[in-house]
Amino acid sequence: MTTNTGDVDFEVVEAELVDDDQLPAVPAPAAPAKPLVDQHTILYPGQALPTEDSGPRYTRRDYEVSGETARRLEEESAPDNTDRNYRYQRRQFAEWCALMGRVVRPCTTATYVEYCAHLIAEEKRPNTISTYLSAVRTWMPDDAKPGTSLARGMLREYRKSWSKRNRVKKAPAITAAMARAMVDTCDLHHPIGLRDRFVILVGRRALNRRIELANLTMEDLIVEDGGVAEWVAYSKTDQDAHGEETWVPADVTDPRYDPVTATRDWLTCLHHLGVDDGPVLRALTVAGTLQSRASATVSGHFVTGDAVNDWIRGRAFAANLPNWQDITAHGLRRGGAQEIAGAGGDPTKQGRWKEGSATVKREYLDRAQSRAENPWHKVAEKQQSLAGGTGAGEGRG
Repeated sequence: MTTNTGDVDFEVVEAELVDDDQLPAVPAPAAPAKPLVDQHTILYPGQALPTEDSGPRYTRRDYEVSGETARRLEEESAPDNTDRNYRYQRRQFAEWCALMGRVVRPCTTATYVEYCAHLIAEEKRPNTISTYLSAVRTWMPDDAKPGTSLARGMLREYRKSWSKRNRVKKAPAITAAMARAMVDTCDLHHPIGLRDRFVILVGRRALNRRIELANLTMEDLIVEDGGVAEWVAYSKTDQDAHGEETWVPADVTDPRYDPVTATRDWLTCLHHLGVDDGPVLRALTVAGTLQSRASATVSGHFVTGDAVNDWIRGRAFAANLPNWQDITAHGLRRGGAQEIAGAGGDPTKQGRWKEGSATVKREYLDRAQSRAENPWHKVAEKQQSLAGGTGAGEGRG
């Protein structure tokens, strides 16, 4: 703006008056991008040094999934037995951390070790503590998992003292004679009897885990005259679900105890009940009709491993077997494996154990060999030989 005052023209400029020591700040030059290198970086001739600016620029779109993908993730993460246990164990850890004023996730190694000591103080089983610790550690981000060496050392020492005070009681093995006695309690004119006979005979011959039986579908079974081909889609040692076929040979000595006949009879019964696909094992009413599964939102028409246990224990009770209350579906697997090992075979592949399994060697192969080579057998053989010789001498006299 120009103003005239007398003979003097002057221009007024709009400006801010400041003291010399309070001049407007000059914008600082941007800091150079931080190099992204470590001891493993290799640069080719002429290649620029990588920096933070070299990386991709992520937006929200890079982190979002579609509604269909979200639904699929939720379905695939539906809590089976393992997921359900892990959720409970992680919740217990979170509650303990809140009580102790500790950060839950990611937790420090000190918190992890202290929690191990807490579980030991509660005198939980060593295997239970190991499972709890595994649930906690796998819950942590990959780059922030706590150290395990100290906790493992504590648990190892605790396991020694715990074993002195407690002897793990295993489910009794269901022998061939016990299995036949249990089958004899099955009414083969009733759906429940046909179902339970199938579980006993096929489960024992296939060395099934209870959850493998519960997860069987009708598409997993191929019935032939010589046996039943059972496809185990996934198992404890096959978490990636490659699947494996197990062959259950026929027993031609008596159709009542033949797994092929048992399978055909049960599949025929299911057909009459209007079931031609889906789970092989079904919950039934006392009248032999399909039980309503409307409230079974997680498992649907599939039964649980606990249900299979109840069926087996019920048959053991009906057969008046000793210690029936301790018998579970796992006894089918143990009994079959012991019988194979006792005959000089290796149950590893039939039972879908890992090759070279220490469990198979210790529990079945070594056990069978130890019993077969027991020195008292030599004593009995000598006594029989002497008795035979005495009898022969008396006869000649």
